[in-house]
Amino acid sequence: MTHKEKAENYFSQKLHCSQSVLAAFADECGITEEDALRLGSCFGSGMRKGEVCGAVTGALMVLGLLYGQKSAADTEGRLVSNKVNDLMMDRFKEKCGSYICNDLLGCDVRTEEGVQYCRDNKLFTEFCPKMVAAAVEVLEGIILEEK
Repeated sequence: MTHKEKAENYFSQKLHCSQSVLAAFADECGITEEDALRLGSCFGSGMRKGEVCGAVTGALMVLGLLYGQKSAADTEGRLVSNKVNDLMMDRFKEKCGSYICNDLLGCDVRTEEGVQYCRDNKLFTEFCPKMVAAAVEVLEGIILEEK
């Protein structure tokens, strides 16, 4: 199963977008599925505030685990993690138009009305899976470049 298929499968089980992306890469990141699901659990729907899309946040967690700064003295790790962070944010925005959840959804998910709008328009079930897939595609491209 590909990372994209794994992420889509997790999301179809009603897991958050952030959990879905991170869990799809758990093996490569050296963490368990359970740890990935727990770590990603507070980042869905832009941290429930419509901020940075949870799929992007999950991808950033993967990049941090793969390339992040390991200690205060690891200045190379800081440079690499800054670089891959910027690549992820910029490329996702290029691909999807924004990396802000509320902008992507066209409503304010902080409100009951916004959540209802998403449900009525099937955004959580039809649009958000596309964001999960897009995040995985961008993430895989960055990982390939870093090898």
